[in-house]
Amino acid sequence: MSPNDFKVTKEMTIAEVLRQNPNTAQVLMRHGMHCLGCATAAGETIAQAAVVHGIDLDTLLRELNEA
Repeated sequence: MSPNDFKVTKEMTIAEVLRQNPNTAQVLMRHGMHCLGCATAAGETIAQAAVVHGIDLDTLLRELNEA
């Protein structure tokens, strides 16, 4: 799968997104998700992270997919 075929979904974990596209780290950091390497990131979905951090899920997904 090429990077252009990769699409971030709300069900994906933060760790999975970062593995598929390391450029997404900048987006996550910009939204206050600074512990990208912590144990929680390995199992937390994008949707869960958005709720915990008070981020609009649709905005986060759009920005992650643009990265």
